[in-house]
Amino acid sequence: MSEVRIGKSRVYASALGLGTNAVGGHNLYPNLTDEMGKEVVRTALNNGITLLDTAYSYGQGRSEELIGEVLQEPEFDRSRVIVATKAAHDPSRGGKFNNSPEFLKEAVEAALKRLQTDYIDIFYIHFPDETTPKNEAVAALHELKEAGKIRAIGVSNFSLEQLKEANQDGYVDIVEDRFSLIHREVEKELFPYLKENHISFVPYFPLASGLLTGKYDKEADFEDSDFRSKNPDFKGERFKEIVAKVDQLKPLANNYDATVAQLVLAWYMKHPQIDVVIPGAKRAEQVEANAKAVDIRLTQTDFEQINDLFR
Repeated sequence: MSEVRIGKSRVYASALGLGTNAVGGHNLYPNLTDEMGKEVVRTALNNGITLLDTAYSYGQGRSEELIGEVLQEPEFDRSRVIVATKAAHDPSRGGKFNNSPEFLKEAVEAALKRLQTDYIDIFYIHFPDETTPKNEAVAALHELKEAGKIRAIGVSNFSLEQLKEANQDGYVDIVEDRFSLIHREVEKELFPYLKENHISFVPYFPLASGLLTGKYDKEADFEDSDFRSKNPDFKGERFKEIVAKVDQLKPLANNYDATVAQLVLAWYMKHPQIDVVIPGAKRAEQVEANAKAVDIRLTQTDFEQINDLFR
């Protein structure tokens, strides 16, 4: 699997990673077991996926713990795995966001223990708080980078102005934010800034909670207890419009002997502004299917066709 450099750091990761919010994320998904989560991680590593993207908020640290347990297994080499984690939710403040240097340093130390490692490859400020100067928060992470406890500095869910403040000293290596074929707000202003400053970009929710996998039809209905019923993308005419466009991808996916999800992941990996794509998975077979996307050699013509369809 091809590798990409993370910003200006010395971290190199697989272009296809694994989002692990369903690994130990018992607060996010029902009916998860620890063994299911660990098998998802093992399957990713065994299929050439080297980047594991986690966060404290995925099970209040349980995701990190499970990843740490897998990395202790003898068949896996920690030095060949890129671990990215995030923090901002402060348990001592009822989960409110905290970007203070003191909190971030404590969060890194706690994550190191849960992950059973002595360094974290990529550490993100998960969400901005309302008070901490962002350059001071990043400066604290830079101290940890200088000490060898983290290798690359990231921010997530920051506005462009917050990112500019955070990057005053040029320390930010990577940004993670919402972006997909149906959520493209960051293209206009954020992408040019990232390119100019040599900052990598990772989109989260790349498959839009399953909307971009081709598994829905326009008549699908969601009960009030289903999280999708509260998501505007799954309602009314917008939902039908998205499903109609996704249906148009099916013949193209067939041309590549691929699923729609694999085709969409291949589109991200060909996108010049996207460095790593991190689809999540609840089951090992989903990871195996996603990994096959790296074998698709999407032509520029097909890339542009998909791009224009969802523009």
